[in-house]
Parts: sequence; C-alpha cells; structure tokens
Amino acid sequence: MNYVIRSVRADEWPVARELRLLALQDPVAHLAFLETYEEALAKPESFWQERTARVAEGATEAQQVIAEGPDGEWVGTVTVLVEEAGTKDWAGFPVERRQGHVVGVFVRPECRGVGLTEVLFDAALEWAWARGVERVRLIVHEDNGRALAFYRRVGFVPSGVVVPLTADPDARELEFVLEPARDGS
Repeated sequence: MNYVIRSVRADEWPVARELRLLALQDPVAHLAFLETYEEALAKPESFWQERTARVAEGATEAQQVIAEGPDGEWVGTVTVLVEEAGTKDWAGFPVERRQGHVVGVFVRPECRGVGLTEVLFDAALEWAWARGVERVRLIVHEDNGRALAFYRRVGFVPSGVVVPLTADPDARELEFVLEPARDGS
C-alpha cells in the first residue's frame, strides 16, 4: 500500500472540502452523513477554513486523518472528536465519560477493499487513545450494511443506544463502541 496516512493541515481546507463533497455524492451518503451535497456546497469558504482548522494537526479536541495516494490525491478520511464527560453529544444525549467519536468516514470507491479504511481507523484510534479517552464510539445507520460489517470486523460492538432520526421517524442510527484493550495495547 503506497499511501501516506497523516493529519490534515489547516491550510488544506480546499482539499478537505473537495473530499467531503465527493463523499456526499456516494450512493450511501444519505445513510452515512447528516448533510446533503447541496447543503455542503452552499457553505462559504470561511466555514471550510474553520472546520478544517478545528480538526487539523495539533488540535487537541478533534483530528481529521487523511490518506494520500502516491500522486498526492486524497483518497480517504476519518475524523475523531473528543467528547467530554458531563456534556451533551450532537443528538442531545448526555456524555457520561471522556470518549472519542468517529465521524466522516469515507474512502474513494476505487480505493476500497485494500485495507485503507483499517489503516485510517488505526491512526484515528491511536490519536484518540493518546488523548486519554475511555472508549471510542460511532453512530451508524441501521441500513448501512457495508459500514456495519466493517465496524464489527475492527472490533466495534453495539451499545444498545438507538438514535432516532428526525428526517425519517422509522429509521434508526445505532451506536457502536470500542473499549481499549485490557492488556494496555
């Protein structure tokens, strides 16, 4: 695998925007992301600059990890946020302990199936564990079979928490969690 896995830099917001817009055109984007391509496209440059700066190299509360192909093109990304105990998450649920929250997972279709998502997750999880989180979680739509299979394969398990979506009262988002290894690894 000839990919460079690294944190995004704040000045790379145009490329971060481009990859996000591509992700929002994926056939399962309506299941995987909480915004549409049109909503993201309409956001001003300042939004993308601020968003990228918040998750860039050196940030302590969030990190966006990207995979760069041999030609320098970004081919995948994952972001992990640190949620502090005593706060509320994006859905209004109380956060009971310091945890990582994985969001924005995307790998270009032509780069899927080669282990790239695993490598991105390893880097994101390493960053989160180094920040002292007690667990890492993610939210996945119950109909996103490809994502569900991947998350289970890398060790995430359902917590039992279900987040109803406001747009579709019959659809559900499921929380999956990963606890740190007991042997300290």
